[in-house]
Amino acid sequence: MTTPPVASDLGLCLCHTCGLACDISHGAHECERCGAPLHPRKTNSLTRTWAYLLTSLVFYIPANLLPVMNTKMVGNGADSTIMSGVLEFWEAGAWDIALIIFIASIAVPGIKFVAITLLLVTVQRDSLWARKERSKLYRFVEVIGYWSMLDVIVVALVASLVKFQALADIEPRPGILFFGLVVVFTMLSAMSFDPRLIWDSPDERPQFEEVKDEATSH
Repeated sequence: MTTPPVASDLGLCLCHTCGLACDISHGAHECERCGAPLHPRKTNSLTRTWAYLLTSLVFYIPANLLPVMNTKMVGNGADSTIMSGVLEFWEAGAWDIALIIFIASIAVPGIKFVAITLLLVTVQRDSLWARKERSKLYRFVEVIGYWSMLDVIVVALVASLVKFQALADIEPRPGILFFGLVVVFTMLSAMSFDPRLIWDSPDERPQFEEVKDEATSH
């Protein structure tokens, strides 16, 4: 059974701006439809992905240790971290909200950290293991990434609702800022990773670097 050809074998490159499959076999460096520069692979993909991922890991620590909101009831205030907020909702009988916040704020970032690290390590080791499954894993990371902001939205909605009550008040705390930064940098790390590297063999990458350098010089 022969291996099906990939885009590089056919001299094709996908434009990241308009999505057109462009013919680069004759040295084209710009999209023939929109004029955007063509990049066979994302520039410095692995380096930028590692940088964004490690930055998000640094911010993940204060995001979980610092309070995300302060709740005042009849003059008495109390700070709440993400996990303590989950426990409070659970003890109050709102297990569905507690489960949603736990999945969006604790589980999803953890899954993304593990998944992106796995993709980076396997690509750098030139692993041939489960290429198709790793490509699906990357698409899964892209899909769930946007739901990580759910905790920030929940805090904003709860705060706006409580504002209508005269005896209660909710204010955001620094933890919510760090959590927002975690979400942003994990999304940037997923966007920086080039899933086509999963399918590249080691001897193909220098070729892509040469094409990238030629395109930059033009």
